[in-house]
Amino acid sequence: MQKPEGMMSYRSVNESYLRRRQLRGSASPFLLWGLGVGAVISGDFYGWNYGLAAGGFWGLAIATFLMAIMYLCMVFSLAELSTALPHSGGLYSFTRNAFGPFWGFICGVVVTLEYVLATAALVYSMSNYIKPLIPFVPSFMVWLIAYSIFMAVTIHSLELTLNVSLFLTLLAIMVLFTFYLSMLGAGVFNSELLFNIPANPGQSATWLPKGWQGVFAALPYAIWFYLAIEMLPLASEETDNVRRNMPTALISGMFTLIVLSVCTLVLNSGIGGGAEVIGKSDIPLGDGLEAYFGKGSTSSIVTALSLTLGLAASLPTQIYAYGRILFSLSRAGYIPDSLSVTGREFTPKRALILGTVVGLIFVILIDRGNKSVDAVLLNTAVFGALISYVLVMLSYIKLKGSRPDLPRPYKSPLGTVGAGVGASLALFALVACSFVPDYQPGLLGLAIALVGATVYYFLYSKNRLVAQAPEEASALMGAKVLE
Repeated sequence: MQKPEGMMSYRSVNESYLRRRQLRGSASPFLLWGLGVGAVISGDFYGWNYGLAAGGFWGLAIATFLMAIMYLCMVFSLAELSTALPHSGGLYSFTRNAFGPFWGFICGVVVTLEYVLATAALVYSMSNYIKPLIPFVPSFMVWLIAYSIFMAVTIHSLELTLNVSLFLTLLAIMVLFTFYLSMLGAGVFNSELLFNIPANPGQSATWLPKGWQGVFAALPYAIWFYLAIEMLPLASEETDNVRRNMPTALISGMFTLIVLSVCTLVLNSGIGGGAEVIGKSDIPLGDGLEAYFGKGSTSSIVTALSLTLGLAASLPTQIYAYGRILFSLSRAGYIPDSLSVTGREFTPKRALILGTVVGLIFVILIDRGNKSVDAVLLNTAVFGALISYVLVMLSYIKLKGSRPDLPRPYKSPLGTVGAGVGASLALFALVACSFVPDYQPGLLGLAIALVGATVYYFLYSKNRLVAQAPEEASALMGAKVLE
C-alpha cells in the first residue's frame, strides 16, 4: 500500500490488471455526434411539456434559453477538458483531477444515478407508449425485452453500439422533422394556442401566467431538452483522434439539440388543445399527431410507433453511459474492481449488467408506486446532473490555474468566464428547483444517496484506489508537478 496523497491508500497493480480492463474503438466525429444527440433526443418526445403547465409558454421558453446557455458553456468547457484528460471517466475524471478523490467519486456517483434513473424512466415510458400495440404482453416483459436488447448491443461491441445509436438517432430526427413540417404545412399550428394556460391571480396569461416562480418551476423540464449530452467524454478512450473528434461531436451535437428544442417547444405547444392541454399530456408529440391525423386506429399506431422510436434512440446511449462510468470507477478502485473487466469484447459487460439490474429495480418501483414516484426519480436525476455540472465547471476553472502544464489541443473560446457563467446558471437552477415543493422529494432522495456514498467511500474506497488507473495516474502526476 502507498499513501501518496493525504490519507488515501493506493495499491499498485501489475500490467495484467490494466490489460484486462482495456477499451478499444475508433469512433468518428459523426458516430460520436449520433451517440451524444441520441442520448438526449428522447427529451423532445416527452417530459419537456410539463414545463408548460409549470410556467406557461414564455416561462418555459425563458427557462429553456437559460439552460441552453448553461449547456453551451459546459460543452465548450468539456471539449477542452476531454482533450486535456482523454479518459473514460468523463466528468468524474475532470473533477478528480481538480478536487481530489472524494469529490471525483461524488461526481461519479451523481452521474451514475443520472443515467441509471433516466434510463429507468425511459423504459417505463416506452412500455406505456407501445402497450396499445401489444396489449396482451405484460409490462414487465416489455421492460425486460427493452433492457435486454440494448444491453446486449452495448455488450457486443462499441461498433454495434455506435451504429445502432446513429441509426435510431437519425430515424428519431426524421420523425421530429416530419412532425414539424406536417404541423406547418397542414395549417394545424396556431400561435394563439401558445398562450391559453390560465393565469394565476395578478399575472398575465400571455406573458408569465405563473409568474417568475413559474420560470423556476419550469427549469427541470427545460433541462430535459439537453440532459445527457455531457456523456460524450465517456467515449474518450474509444475514439481514434480525441483531440479532433470530441470537440467536433460535442459542439455540433449541442447546436443540433438547440435547433430541435426550439422547434419542439414552439410547434408542439401550438397545436390541438394548445399549451394548456399539451402541458398535461403524457404523450405531447402523440397529441400533435392526433391533431394532424385525427383520432382512430391509424393515428394510434402511428403515434405509438413514432414515440417508441424516439424513446428507443436514447436507450443504447444511456446504457452505454452508465456502463462506462461504472467501468471507470471500478478500474480506479472506487467500487469493486471485478466490474471493470472487459474480456474479448472490450466492453465492460459486468458494469453494464449491474446498471441494468439496478435500473429494472427502479422501473418496478415506478410501476408499483404512482406518477409521483416517476417524478421523484426524474427530479433526482436532474438534481444529480446539476451537481455534476457545478463540479465540472468549477474543475475547469481550477485546472486552468493549478494545471497549466496540461496539454490543451482545443481551447474553449469562452474560457473561464464561460465556465463561471455555466456554473452560476447550474447553481441557480439547483437552488431554484430546491425551493419548489413538488421537487423536494427528489432532492431528499439524492441527499440520502450521497450520504450512503460518502460512508461507502470512507469505509471502502479510500483504502482501495489504484494508482495506475488513467484518471488516478494523471491526477497523481499533477500533484507531483505542483510539489
